[in-house]
Amino acid sequence: MNAYALTDVGRQRNMNQDYVFSTVKPVGNLPNLFIVADGMGGHKAGDLASKFSVNTFIDCVKNSVSSKPVQIMSDAINHTNEELLKLASTSEDYRGMGTTFVVAVIYGRSMYVANIGDSRLYLADRELKQVTRDHSYVEEMVQMGTLNREDARTNEYKNVITRALGGAENVIPDFFEIEIEDNSRILMCTDGLTNMVTDKEIESVMSGHDDIMNKADKLVMMANQNGGKDNISVIIIEP
Repeated sequence: MNAYALTDVGRQRNMNQDYVFSTVKPVGNLPNLFIVADGMGGHKAGDLASKFSVNTFIDCVKNSVSSKPVQIMSDAINHTNEELLKLASTSEDYRGMGTTFVVAVIYGRSMYVANIGDSRLYLADRELKQVTRDHSYVEEMVQMGTLNREDARTNEYKNVITRALGGAENVIPDFFEIEIEDNSRILMCTDGLTNMVTDKEIESVMSGHDDIMNKADKLVMMANQNGGKDNISVIIIEP
């Protein structure tokens, strides 16, 4: 298995509030672990929220005695949410801090995914398929049929998310179990990529013959060329 992670501040932000973690080695009872988080909050709160959440989640995974990946992820997410809420209560500067969170674990031909917020996981084999569903206001409008998918990318409310770590005492992630094919590639990313680069453009890069490092570099470069309005983070995995 190969994996490559890349995060970039973009062209219009002074601080990178994204945080990524990628390892093909075991973490606790998980055989590998991949996480993308996009923090939110004023001052340094967003930066702290994403980093704190990823590290708290990892520590919880390391201490888990369960052998079931979904149980391990679920317990770690709940614990991380509790700890983030505690941290937010310690300072007025941290009030309202939170983060998106998408995590993936691969067992042989099966991939287990948990998602909160609008950071995404895509499966790229014969075509690009979005596995996660955005927890956002515009996604709800798309599902209700009041907004089409292409217009959602530029809608003024595209950054309004409806679920996040730290957003409520009880946070409910979506869980997915995906079958992986021999030629499958996995892309995890923040909205700094997907708001700047279309799915068709992402599909073109992911289906190319470059190695995963060059693919990640290309995606970040394209997001910056199209404005780089937000921090950009990607993880590409070759199972």
